[in-house]
Amino acid sequence: MGRTIVVALGGNALLRGNQKGTVEEQIANTLDTMEHLVPLLKDGANLVIGHGNGPQVGNILMQQAAGEETFAVPSMPLDVCVAESQGSIGYMIESALRTVMKKHGIQREVCCLVTPVLVDKQDKAFANPTKRVGKIYTKEEADALAKNQGWIFKEEVRTTGSGWRRVVPSPKPIEVLNASLVKRLAEDGVIVIAAGGGGIPVAYKADKTLEPIEAVIDKDSANSVLAREIGAEEFYILTDVPNVYINFRQPDEKKLEHVTAAELADYSVKGMFGEGNMAPKIQAAVDFVQAGGKVSVITDANSLGTNGGTRISK
Repeated sequence: MGRTIVVALGGNALLRGNQKGTVEEQIANTLDTMEHLVPLLKDGANLVIGHGNGPQVGNILMQQAAGEETFAVPSMPLDVCVAESQGSIGYMIESALRTVMKKHGIQREVCCLVTPVLVDKQDKAFANPTKRVGKIYTKEEADALAKNQGWIFKEEVRTTGSGWRRVVPSPKPIEVLNASLVKRLAEDGVIVIAAGGGGIPVAYKADKTLEPIEAVIDKDSANSVLAREIGAEEFYILTDVPNVYINFRQPDEKKLEHVTAAELADYSVKGMFGEGNMAPKIQAAVDFVQAGGKVSVITDANSLGTNGGTRISK
């Protein structure tokens, strides 16, 4: 096998913004996304796939709240909901990938790992929730949910429209606890689905036992850490736009194609990227390259294998 590549799929790889979230929609979207990974597989790359879970875990939380209110079924904590989303999304990715590989005559094994990720309980993120989960609501809907559920909302601005989304704490990932296993499997040619939804947040207590943490880790940050821990050469972050832009949607908008990590970090310091959207992707890509990675690419699935997107190197 050749070089090792970590690909972090955005939540829209399974669920698009204008969809209800039915399993039929998510399977169709996943099949489409997996088709775009075929060039990497045919090139002989060792492949590790991470994925977002923002829309899905938000829906799970809504289901939990409705079940408790209507049927008195106890709600599960956020870490369990993240684990649930890891399993369900990982299953769909694995199934779609097996279908696509069979279609293209590619013979590779695939496995999905439920993945805990270590965080710091004192992380300042717990005082400033920024991670967006769930669907986009109107201001009236968000206000009602904030009152009834105690949720925190922030405004969401996208090319498809604006609205309000729930935000939860997003602490920095410190260590992917089964990274060594991911590395061994990937180097043996197994396609590994890991660190889904940023991983299940956990921390060590004083007695060295693990405890769950109520948060959702940014999936790009977690996959950047995983890519570094397994010695990947390339790190791809898939989102819903083909390139990173500075002064996005302004008269002087500029598309970035080839940029150094230092240049991109400077743009970020100047506040040119959205706090809860592009900025974490920028930081994840910069961290990977500055830690020794060869190249990081931020793009959409359609641009995979075309040498397109925003390519970040030293």
